[in-house]
Amino acid sequence: MMTTGTQAKPQSPERVVVLGASPNEERYANKAMKMLLEYGHQPIPVNPGFEEILGIKCYKSIAEVPGPVDTVTLYLGEARSEPLIADILATKPRRIIFNPGAENAHLAQEAKAIGIEPVEACTLVLLRTGQY
Repeated sequence: MMTTGTQAKPQSPERVVVLGASPNEERYANKAMKMLLEYGHQPIPVNPGFEEILGIKCYKSIAEVPGPVDTVTLYLGEARSEPLIADILATKPRRIIFNPGAENAHLAQEAKAIGIEPVEACTLVLLRTGQY
């Protein structure tokens, strides 16, 4: 078992959409799902290719995710996230984390314009360093 010190439990658990979630353990989206669970958050996988990831129901689109969303952590390149901008913004998360390789200036600009914080960072690093 990995020891993470006192940072392992968040101040308040978040509902986190993992856009581009994957069951492949080599993918950072999968590592993020595991680490979000480890830190007490509720990851919500979104990927049309899978029924479930890590035993958690996987939604076909972000528009299907029920209830409030605190954070969207993005693991899709710009070409794949561009058509999803309206659906991402409609979830009204507090912030969108653009993981390395998932930067999208258009989405970031649109998010900021409606009060959603765009964050260019790595979810794994944010969690590990207590900055999440």
